Amino acid sequence: MLERKDKKGMTASQEKQIRELRMRGIGYRAIGSVVGVSRDIVRNFCKARGLEGYAKALTKNVMEQMQSGEACFYCGKRMEQPYTGRPRKFCSNQCRRDWWKAHPEAVEKRKTAVYQQTCACCGITFEAYGNRNRKYCSHNCYIKDRFWREENGI
Repeated sequence: MLERKDKKGMTASQEKQIRELRMRGIGYRAIGSVVGVSRDIVRNFCKARGLEGYAKALTKNVMEQMQSGEACFYCGKRMEQPYTGRPRKFCSNQCRRDWWKAHPEAVEKRKTAVYQQTCACCGITFEAYGNRNRKYCSHNCYIKDRFWREENGI
């Protein structure tokens, strides 16, 4: 699948990579060589998104802003907090989804919601989180048991 380039000639994955490398404290030239764009394109991208300045000072400032709630946890973009209600952690739903996808270890799962089950098709014991009525260990076992039972003599 080909990625669409924006009007500046960068793909979304390149933008994401530039943002991540910049947050680690890497300079414009090094980022440009890794991503495959010129130093000036990286510098202009960073200036437009508030990521300019000395890299080490930038990462320290952005981390402080994230902790205080002034910046998005995922992309580091500055955001304003609402006057009432819960403070925001992410600037958009996309950033929220991407952060949780990148940090599955941060999900706090309850130990009481894990159930030991036996698959109705293959007989393997598996763990089901949050669903005590689950019958199958996988979608493939569900398909085999539901549609292929008579043909295979199961």
